[in-house]
Amino acid sequence: MLFSQELKKASQPIIKDIYNDPFIQEMLHGTISEEALKFYLRADASYLKEFANIYALLIPKMSRLEEVQFLVEQIQFIVDGEVEAHEILATYVQQNYSEIVQEKVWPPSGDHYIKHMYFNAYSKENAAYTIAAMAPCPYVYQVIAKEALKDSELNKDSILSKWFEFYSTEMDELVNIFDELMDRLTQNLAVEEKEAIKSCFLQSTIHERNFFNMAYIQENWLYGGQNNE
Repeated sequence: MLFSQELKKASQPIIKDIYNDPFIQEMLHGTISEEALKFYLRADASYLKEFANIYALLIPKMSRLEEVQFLVEQIQFIVDGEVEAHEILATYVQQNYSEIVQEKVWPPSGDHYIKHMYFNAYSKENAAYTIAAMAPCPYVYQVIAKEALKDSELNKDSILSKWFEFYSTEMDELVNIFDELMDRLTQNLAVEEKEAIKSCFLQSTIHERNFFNMAYIQENWLYGGQNNE
């Protein structure tokens, strides 16, 4: 079994939990609260900005020009293409996307996830660690979206069904490229190092789950004092 496929197989229980958690289930049924979606959009805007920065950190680690070109294209996709998915959610809440994300949020779970990616990008020379930290994001969206489109519970009358349609295809190329890079970059690594990279991948999969749940509960920082009154 290819290493990339081993990672995906190991992540399936976590992704199943993500699919069955309230955020995705209420998205599926078209019943999610507007406040949860606005929180998600604000948090995701912050996350994607950092995701683009981490792509930039990957570029010097790439040995092939076509890989560099692909990463540059992915940065552009984050800036332009993925906004289409956000606009779908903005339509659901009946508010302009740009107006929604003017309010910034930086919740604990999002903070932890972003720092996990930066840690692997800065502290590990092998790009496999950075890719392992990043790859669950497109993979989780791809799997959830494809599963939702097969689900008889999907509310096809809701605008939110288009969100699932978007991610059911838009992540395919990125997932494939990440798989190819992961398999090549880990080809000659020792078992112990592969296990460390696998752990990195699974941690990011858990961070994906926490990110959706964070939006659902509109998580904030509990500093004590006034926050606990």
